[in-house]
Amino acid sequence: MTMNRLENGPPTLLTEHLAALDLDGLRQEFEANGEFIEIANFLPPRLLNELLLTLPALESRVHRNFIPRHKKGGSVSRFDLDELAPRFGALYSAPELNTVLSTLCNRELLTCPDRDPHTYALYYYTEPGDHVGFHYDTSYYKGQRYTALLSLVNDSSCRLEYELFRNDKKRTTICDDTFLAPGAFVFFNGDKLYHRISPCGAGERRVALTFEYVTDRSMSPFRRFVSNIKDSVAYFGFRQVFSGQIRK
Repeated sequence: MTMNRLENGPPTLLTEHLAALDLDGLRQEFEANGEFIEIANFLPPRLLNELLLTLPALESRVHRNFIPRHKKGGSVSRFDLDELAPRFGALYSAPELNTVLSTLCNRELLTCPDRDPHTYALYYYTEPGDHVGFHYDTSYYKGQRYTALLSLVNDSSCRLEYELFRNDKKRTTICDDTFLAPGAFVFFNGDKLYHRISPCGAGERRVALTFEYVTDRSMSPFRRFVSNIKDSVAYFGFRQVFSGQIRK
C-alpha cells in the first residue's frame, strides 16, 4: 500500500515529517537509555487524525481480557485491523518508518509473519482498573524483538512506568514514568525494558497502537504454539487468533 493511499494526501507527508528528525541525536539517546526512547509528536497530525477516524468501526471487535493481578483491558488484533482499518498495516510496513526504527537500533528490522496476530494491535483502557502489570515484551522469535508504541487517545491518568538498566549489573536502575499524549511514540528493545501501564480511572479512555519488529522471523513450532496460546488467553481470544491464522 502506498503512502498516498495511507494518508489520502501527498505521498511525501510522512517522509518529510520523519526526515525532520535528528536521527543521529536520537540514536545516541536510544543507546544511552539502554535501547529506549520517547519522541513527542512522532506522527503528523493529519495522519493521527486519519487513524482516529477508523476507531469507531473497530469498537465491536474489541476483545476484553482479564488476568488477575496482571492485566485487564481490551485488544484488537492485526487480523481485524487488516479487515476494517488497513491504514494501520500500511503504516506498520511503510519503508520510511522502518528506516527510522532500524537506524535507531542499528539493526535490520523485519516485519513479523502475516500469521502473527500481535504484529500490530490496538489496546483499549476504557474501564476502571484497566491496566497491564510490569513485564518485558519477551519474544518467541529466535532474534531480538523491538516494540514501537504510538499513543492515539489518552484522556486518562494512565502512565507508562518503566525501569531502565534493570538487568545491567554495571548500571544503576532508573525508575521513571511518562504520560503519552496523542501522537507520542516510544520505541524499545522488548527484552530490556521492564514496564507497565498504570490503572485507568472511572470515565477515562486510552487507546494505544503497538508495532512488533524482529531481527529473525523464525520460530519453532512449539514456541509458535505457546505464543498463540498466550495471545488467545491474554489478548485476542482463541477464535480470533486461530481463525485469523487460517484466513491468512
